[in-house]
Amino acid sequence: MLDRLPGFNRGPHRINADLHCHSVVSDGTLSPTDIVERAHRNGVEILALTDHDEVGGLAAAQSRAMQLGMAFVPGVEVSVTWGGETIHVVGLRIDFRDPSLLAGLLRTRSGRDGRAQEIADQLAAAGIPDAYEGALRYAGNPELISRSHFARYIVETGTCEDVSEVFRRFLVEGRPGYVPHRWATLGEAVAWIRAAGGTAVMAHPGRYRLSDMCMEQMLDEFRDAGGEAIEVVSGSHTPDQYAEWAAVAQRYGLAASRGSDFHGPGESRHDLGSLPPLHKQLRPVWQDWPEALALERR
Repeated sequence: MLDRLPGFNRGPHRINADLHCHSVVSDGTLSPTDIVERAHRNGVEILALTDHDEVGGLAAAQSRAMQLGMAFVPGVEVSVTWGGETIHVVGLRIDFRDPSLLAGLLRTRSGRDGRAQEIADQLAAAGIPDAYEGALRYAGNPELISRSHFARYIVETGTCEDVSEVFRRFLVEGRPGYVPHRWATLGEAVAWIRAAGGTAVMAHPGRYRLSDMCMEQMLDEFRDAGGEAIEVVSGSHTPDQYAEWAAVAQRYGLAASRGSDFHGPGESRHDLGSLPPLHKQLRPVWQDWPEALALERR
């Protein structure tokens, strides 16, 4: 499949790595094993499951990947508050049993339920009753009830046609249902990932509403804390943004990552494994991984 994509090159860039996706353990719609099976069918060669602030699906996903003979690296996506904005840091090749990581993720998850109740109260005032109970039906893990679960319920009520419309009318700043939350700090997130032996990756930077100066400050802080990579080819980026973030990766000396940010069929702009490859001038985050070296030897 990659051979037919623009920009295809031999070497590590040829590897179809999808290093950002979600299961029902956080805010996806498929089980961890279903995610692995779908990725395998789509030709993914290295997969990372990166649920939000939770590692509960990794053991099952890893086991199924081994059965299918597909390389799998454990991952997580940590929620961070920086400059009043929620950003995300992906951890790849983590030890998902590391005590410091688990303690940090537990702390980050705390407070979600209270926030969810506030979201439901605002939605009720806007004419959408019973949103908390409705969102819970979509949450495979009640500890991780999120805006995505509320969005699915709002679509169910017929108030909006799809999730995209929900996020235009509700749940975002200035609209009913927006309740900010204080997550981990950037330094904490990177430290937890590194303590677990993982690589910290700045997720989908093109999504953040930061000025150029603030983005530079944030990336400086990320790199100084031990961050090693940035998502360049992302399901949350437009094709025009690939070149923009490729240049940023080179300027900061960061490795480049690639991930669909897949949440489920019909909800994501890109399916697992369907993104174009990284440009040959970039250093893939997986370049020296044993999983990648084994694939190149085949």
